[in-house]
Amino acid sequence: MKITLNQITHEVQPGATLTDALTLLQARPPFAVAVNLQFVPNTRYAQTPLRPDDNIEVIFPVTGG
Repeated sequence: MKITLNQITHEVQPGATLTDALTLLQARPPFAVAVNLQFVPNTRYAQTPLRPDDNIEVIFPVTGG
């Protein structure tokens, strides 16, 4: 099934979770995640199933001045 991860389309297996999507991105904390514009706490990544056409945004903090 197709999902969008940070504006790039990816193919994932049916039954994939948000943790699986984050693995595709090789995301390292700290970051925040929203699925279809809804914030998902990090304690829920493994329990959040993905659905076809989900839009996932992973947001990394920016440091500096």
